[in-house]
Amino acid sequence: MSLSSFRRLAVGAAVIAAVSGGAVYLSPSVASSDRGGGPILDSLRRRIGDPNASVPSRSAQESVLIGASASNPLDVLVIGGGATGSGVALDAATRGLRVGLVEREDFSSGTSSRSTKLIHGGVRYLEKAVFNLDYGQLKLVFHALEERKQLIENAPHLCHALPCMTPCFDWFEVVYFWMGLKMYDLVAGPRLLHLSRYYSAQESAELFPTLARKGKDKSLRGTVVYYDGQMNDSRLNVGLACTAALAGAAVLNHAEVVSLITDDATKRIIGARVRNNLTGKEFDSYAKVVVNAAGPFCDSIRKMVDEDTKPMICPSSGVHIVLPDYYSPEGMGLIVPKTKDGRVVFMLPWLGRTVAGTTDSNTSITPLPEPHEDEIQFILDAISDYLNIKVRRTDVLSAWSGIRPLAMDPTAKSTESISRDHVVFEENPGLVTITGGKWTTYRSMAEDAVDAAIKSGKLSPTNECVTQKLQILGSHGWEPSSFTALAQQYVRMKKTYGGKVVPGAMDTAAAKHLSHAYGSMADRVATIAQEEGLGKRLAHGHPFLEAEVAYCARHEYCESAVDFIARRCRIAFLDTDAAARALQRVVEILASEHKWDKSREKQELQKAKEFLQTFKSSKNAQFHDGKHN
Repeated sequence: MSLSSFRRLAVGAAVIAAVSGGAVYLSPSVASSDRGGGPILDSLRRRIGDPNASVPSRSAQESVLIGASASNPLDVLVIGGGATGSGVALDAATRGLRVGLVEREDFSSGTSSRSTKLIHGGVRYLEKAVFNLDYGQLKLVFHALEERKQLIENAPHLCHALPCMTPCFDWFEVVYFWMGLKMYDLVAGPRLLHLSRYYSAQESAELFPTLARKGKDKSLRGTVVYYDGQMNDSRLNVGLACTAALAGAAVLNHAEVVSLITDDATKRIIGARVRNNLTGKEFDSYAKVVVNAAGPFCDSIRKMVDEDTKPMICPSSGVHIVLPDYYSPEGMGLIVPKTKDGRVVFMLPWLGRTVAGTTDSNTSITPLPEPHEDEIQFILDAISDYLNIKVRRTDVLSAWSGIRPLAMDPTAKSTESISRDHVVFEENPGLVTITGGKWTTYRSMAEDAVDAAIKSGKLSPTNECVTQKLQILGSHGWEPSSFTALAQQYVRMKKTYGGKVVPGAMDTAAAKHLSHAYGSMADRVATIAQEEGLGKRLAHGHPFLEAEVAYCARHEYCESAVDFIARRCRIAFLDTDAAARALQRVVEILASEHKWDKSREKQELQKAKEFLQTFKSSKNAQFHDGKHN
């Protein structure tokens, strides 16, 4: 670490100290009553927080979309059910607008379920801002940190603060990272989760037993621990979609836009031709404004208007791997500050396992991206230098790839240098496209998109944006101790192979899982487990229960086996082989709920097996030439 680095750091600290007050403490642009309370927000909170609340049926949602005619259109039709699209639907619906949303696959089926699971301001963006004296990057960090705290408060059962440890192998690094992370604290201001701090080498080893004490010819001098947020990304996304449905939006997954409808006279986009991919039925749905929130696929929607339109998406592949829990202690993550190609790699405890990643490389856009073996080996290489245990490819329980929809900068040399900020634009009248950005800022991205839609369609919302203080479904009344009531009040009634129903304890692991996955709705799942004999675990060693399949089919628009194993419960991401073992039972319960015939059951099993083949666990990948065998 050079002296010039410290000089830049000192200059950056002075700049941040000078501007942080203005950037963090700016007054909101709308009335505080709209942001924090008022009758509209109170009414929404009661509706979403009702313990007996239930989303409209899928057929009812489809009827609303079909009923949106040219003479009686929706205000907004959203294409894409990821974090951004679901956020747009929720924002627009809570402003009193008539809203529809269609998603080709499932809510969170793309990029939004394949994240690093962090809710963060971007430590490395702050480093870039300081070293390049880039105020644009600094504003991104300010804004993301503001959204980070709000997201954790709006979905407390799915999000929490997580300490992350940065190892330092010389004293220059100790001072450098300590100063840098204190700047991160400063930028967070009133949105700070917890203060960063230094730990000695001995203290660090006690906190993180698998951390290496010796590096490349250097000894560990200590670590700097800072805090960011962590989430269950796809469950948060599904929660947003269901909350939007309760707020009045007509949301429909497995519904694909096959073409856009254009007014012949004005050339304005006035709706979309939609295909229900479960039935094959097609229908037209009209809207005053169409919002394109299709993530990596937003260019394909734009090309429906003009085939020669210039692409806006620079797709970047982010690969993650999942390892056993013993790789990291519960409640402490590790950040590898600089890999051999200059990137950052995280190793984080997540849902009882360890997730490590990510890579950042150019890729092609595909519905089911697969991780390349060299990317998996890159992550294993990066973490092995910092651990005192043997890092083995055979320990990889699951590996997946996600596509980041980065807004393209034609002058950029690599995807890492492209800004993660979002872009909202309307190049064709009636079609507002939102792309770029990141999970942490989904809410403000949605707000910007709805503002643009209101302007484009001259819409008349009943109120300003209220999502900043709106908790999602399952958050109301939830406390970290809520799992204890589940453990005390419910039993898991399990059907044996002989057909007999026997009681089993609602153990702490199952109760904690239900509480964190479903929040205040966990009682409903526990009731199904107790009263319908669906209390058995779906896979040994995992807390997921049969009752969850039934609940998600009834209340969360779970329409396929993949919907469940990948997005409603995370078993495909946590342990691909365990997911394969659970498949048969998942399909049986879904078949009972949705009245499938044997042909559909067989089709679902096959689709799910093909899906799991794209998750490169140690058992379904060839890695004989890798060094971590």
